[in-house]
Amino acid sequence: MGYSAENYRTVKELLDTRRAEAVKESERRRAELHAKSPEVAEIDRALRKTGMSLFRAACMGGKDAEPFLRVMAENKALLESRAELLASLGLPSDYTEVHYTCPLCSDSGYVDINMCTCMKRELTLAAFRSSGLGSLLEKQTFESFSLDYYRAEPQNLRLMERTLAVAKEYAAGFSMRAGNLIFFGRTGLGKTHLSTAIAREVILRGYDVRYDSLPNILSDFEFDRYKSSYKDDTPRGEKYLSCDLLIMDDLGTEVVNQFTLSCLYNIINTRLCAERPTIISTNLGEDMLQERYNDRITSRLLGEYRPLIFVGEDIRMQKLQ
Repeated sequence: MGYSAENYRTVKELLDTRRAEAVKESERRRAELHAKSPEVAEIDRALRKTGMSLFRAACMGGKDAEPFLRVMAENKALLESRAELLASLGLPSDYTEVHYTCPLCSDSGYVDINMCTCMKRELTLAAFRSSGLGSLLEKQTFESFSLDYYRAEPQNLRLMERTLAVAKEYAAGFSMRAGNLIFFGRTGLGKTHLSTAIAREVILRGYDVRYDSLPNILSDFEFDRYKSSYKDDTPRGEKYLSCDLLIMDDLGTEVVNQFTLSCLYNIINTRLCAERPTIISTNLGEDMLQERYNDRITSRLLGEYRPLIFVGEDIRMQKLQ
């Protein structure tokens, strides 16, 4: 389990930028204030001196000694005078302080050694963006998956109730030992919707999820095949092998040749060996899978993946009607 290195770098850069901009804005306000009020500028110079005096007094006699208490009183008086001057200018007493986006961690991303909630939130948003599902993650949730479209046939409704229940259970208990799912069913029956709903819940739990159609995934591996040198670039296909959960849509729509079969086998087998869960959706039935793919692939799909069947009438067509 873990956030992807790419998303972690992106979020860390975002927080570092926020922190630097907050400091820069504080310095800008301070310079503006000093130009407007020489009295405040003089007090700030005096406060810097009392700060150093406090440190020396604490080192020499402790915080209960008379020199330390005297400097503390001076410091307090200066702060009160400064606050009065700022109030006369219509400004709050903390006008020149650094106003971080997150006051808990000061935009560092960590509170002591623990990751701050703001960083976890940004990592989740980054995972949403990098998942490949985009705005679907907001629309296609378990809550928005309606069984009403399957009620015309009681048998179909019972089967889809079971499919929905298994999908929810899979998402709620997801771990790196969650196993694999394969969605069977014609187009328009909700396979992508439930894939997205699972992805959303898994991402919210802090896992790295990647979604794409198999043709697009194979296209990335083909790009890697002909790229002569990467230098500092990570191969495009690496993310499909290393993510915590891979969701491959549209199995069966890709061009079948020696290269694509080799890539598909490599993805499936590598993830099985590494115990990285995968969800595959296809419009093909089991017989068509066996006709289209070799035994090395079909034996893994039919033996290592839990099948979920989608039945009914095309939901898109029902909505149009």
